[in-house]
Amino acid sequence: QVLLVESGGGLVQPGGSLRLSCEASRLTLDYYTIGWFRQAPGLEREGVSCISSSGGTTFYADSVKGRFTVSRDNAKNTVYLQMTSLKPEDTAVYYCAAGPSLRTTVQSMCVMKRADFWGQGTQVTVSS
Repeated sequence: QVLLVESGGGLVQPGGSLRLSCEASRLTLDYYTIGWFRQAPGLEREGVSCISSSGGTTFYADSVKGRFTVSRDNAKNTVYLQMTSLKPEDTAVYYCAAGPSLRTTVQSMCVMKRADFWGQGTQVTVSS
């Protein structure tokens, strides 16, 4: 069974930073587009940032551009989301997802929320 496990969430004050990690088991991330999504209570899940299998192409939602950075370390089978200048409206459960790179672009993943595998999520709360 494929597992995507997110970690790094928590409570942070506005303006603070967090780094989320997504580690895969039974899945070699080299061949997958990876995305970070979030869902706040009462709202639809939205694509935050997605990264191609090589790391050469990325996508960011307008709401996080300039504040969040996605990266990957294929040798560690892990993808990261560095979040800075956090705002209360960033509060949500954050999920990572994976889709085969041959049929999953960063746009199709982040905009159309197409993925084959999903993690269980990690809570991020931005509050003073």
